[in-house]
Amino acid sequence: MDVSRSGDELCYNSMAKSLVIVESPSKAKTINKYLGSGFQVEASVGHIKDLPKSKLGVDVDNAFEPQYVTVKGKKDILDKLKKLSASAKEVFLATDPDREGEAIAFHILTEITKKNENLKPKRVLFTEITKAGIQEAMKHPRDVDRSLFEAQQARRVMDRIIGYQVSPILWKAFVGEKSESLSAGRVQTVALRLICEREAAIDRFQPIAYWNLWADFTTPTTEFPITARLISVDEIEFKNPEGSLQDLSEELRARFIGDETTAKGYAAEVAKRAYHIDSVAKREVRRNSPPPFITSSLQTAASSRLRFNPRKTMRLAQKLYEGIELEDGLTGLITYMRTDSTRISDEARANAVNFIKSSYGEEYVGAERKQAKSKNAQEAHEAIRPTDVNLTPKSVRKHLEAQDKDLAALYELIWERLVASQMAPAVFDQTTVEIESDKAPGSIFRFRASGSVLKFRGYLQLLDDSEDKENEKTTEDDENRRLPSGITENQSAQIDIPNLRSAQTKAPPRFSESTLVKELESLGIGRPSTYASIVGTIQERLYVDSLDRRLAPTDLGKRVNHILIKSFPEIFNVDFTARMETELDTIAANERTYSSVMSDFYIPFKAVLDQVEERLVEELPKQVCPACQSTNTELKQGWFGMFIECANCAKKTSIKSLNKPIPEKTGEVCPDCHEGELLIRASRYGKFIGCSAYPKCKYTRSVPSGIKCPKCNEGDVVKRKGGKRNSTFYGCSRYPDCDFLSNDEVLNQACPSCANHWMVRKASRKLGKYLKCPNCKKDFTEELMEFTAEAEA
Repeated sequence: MDVSRSGDELCYNSMAKSLVIVESPSKAKTINKYLGSGFQVEASVGHIKDLPKSKLGVDVDNAFEPQYVTVKGKKDILDKLKKLSASAKEVFLATDPDREGEAIAFHILTEITKKNENLKPKRVLFTEITKAGIQEAMKHPRDVDRSLFEAQQARRVMDRIIGYQVSPILWKAFVGEKSESLSAGRVQTVALRLICEREAAIDRFQPIAYWNLWADFTTPTTEFPITARLISVDEIEFKNPEGSLQDLSEELRARFIGDETTAKGYAAEVAKRAYHIDSVAKREVRRNSPPPFITSSLQTAASSRLRFNPRKTMRLAQKLYEGIELEDGLTGLITYMRTDSTRISDEARANAVNFIKSSYGEEYVGAERKQAKSKNAQEAHEAIRPTDVNLTPKSVRKHLEAQDKDLAALYELIWERLVASQMAPAVFDQTTVEIESDKAPGSIFRFRASGSVLKFRGYLQLLDDSEDKENEKTTEDDENRRLPSGITENQSAQIDIPNLRSAQTKAPPRFSESTLVKELESLGIGRPSTYASIVGTIQERLYVDSLDRRLAPTDLGKRVNHILIKSFPEIFNVDFTARMETELDTIAANERTYSSVMSDFYIPFKAVLDQVEERLVEELPKQVCPACQSTNTELKQGWFGMFIECANCAKKTSIKSLNKPIPEKTGEVCPDCHEGELLIRASRYGKFIGCSAYPKCKYTRSVPSGIKCPKCNEGDVVKRKGGKRNSTFYGCSRYPDCDFLSNDEVLNQACPSCANHWMVRKASRKLGKYLKCPNCKKDFTEELMEFTAEAEA
């Protein structure tokens, strides 16, 4: 590349433009501004090639050769890239700096060099969309990394094989139900398994009851009492239990106060004794600042502090990375957001240090962190950080909020984390006091109190230290109370009335979206680019519900999990999935080949698959042929779904048609065509009335609900779907003549207070499900309504 520098601009000695290909159109606009007139930046708009949707698309007998096709709607884009490449001075492939981006770059390279072997495209990595970051990346082009591409290809092919060859097992197991909407996935199924196993642990959980004994002590020199907890009797130290009762060992049963009688006995005895301060231990405690964000920790923090789900977090982060319109034009505000490395560049560290010195003082600057690479880190990108620490959240807030106020909140979270990560530790003076009963006939009782005083705020000057509150584990062992001054060893202590507190162990909490991501990361499952899609997929498949921001398996999810784990216990488990991730890393590191890793995966997988299919043939009930009533049928999979083939009459019948409900007749003639009869039909949105002459006649109307419209008292209230999110609402059947609308379900239920003839069903965290009268505005729980109905009867 013939480049000369004039000021801060890149100048090119030829009139021919160089072509830079990125993924995102918005990113293309930002990059074009920084590179100048010597470049043309175009976007591929994501993948241009992928496996076909209509078939497996992998030749398992020929080294697992994938059969790529052009993604639907991308032909014109691909043709344009080919044309521009042919006339460009140079071609730079600047797709996202991860394995997915490497795969897109490889496919583009393959396509644009088919008829032009002299074309030698180069790969550049834009880890931050800033002028300096882009110009620096352009100085270090490299070849497309085939090993990284093949690592991504192995993941894609592995997922395709499991999805396309295991999903039919589910369809057969659920034949006659929602079968063909079900699917299995290599990683998604393991995530579902984790959620189901956590739910099972909650269901079988038996709490352990225990008691703690607290007391206040006064000494001649303290200004207020010392609140301490009983920690041992006769040198047998107590430890509050954890977990479920059925898992409690006999050894641990003696380590806590497990019944009220014993607790009251201790309370009565300790109140009679004299005490002294046995020890006062003081030490300085340093609390280090958290490291900069990686993908999983960003998703966790955004969930707990901003209540964003992983997909929303990554969508907003993508916008911050690609560029936001500031006074100087489009500017990328953060570095690449799919990373598992906490390292930052020397330049970023220096800028942060200068900012901390000028804003807080030199004593707030922390020591440089060791740039350790995590166990499963891939390309060792930088952590997620602001591209310029001087672009403070306050200085860019109005620009971000002009697009989306949530962008401002996420940027502030990332900016604060980076700056805090380079700040000094917070320093505390921690004091632990132990109080012991004087020697006398009977047991020796020992109490402990601890407290800490913030000595130097350090990074706490900037960062709230309660970031991960939803994952905090707080027990009475951890109570850190304020201690009085003037406590000295061997001085006498007077006990006040003891205070007994009962407690019990808690069941493990359900996963939230962010804690599931954290669990997947800790187990080595998935990678930064896949976390959000894993969590989203299991919810979209209706395997999991989000209840109060916690993930609970649906009945469907439990059944799918049971069938898959029973059928493929060695495939859908944590160890296998984590091992496959490691195998993919060996391809990326050029330690193993694509075909060898795929063979090691597929040979045992195919053996298990064949066994499961043979067992299903024997276990599944035979379908009856609707034509001849023979049970000599075979369940098969075709282009348009599952069907049964009859060996007796050779007729093929779609499973969908077998389970299609017979329309109910209304006895009315169609008012449009006057020929067809009106039938009650079923659709994905519920029941409706339609003409039997469809598709010739397309007359439809809603099924009457039996609830008269509260506004016009002529039409019926009917259930509808619509709006941007295709959400459910209730309206008048006479619309647009009547515009009655309710977002809540309308019920044909009279109000017990004002006798209004209709109510709506609502739900809240405080009341659960309840009914509300739109006339008198009173709330009624459904239990109360049932009681009232029974009383009236």
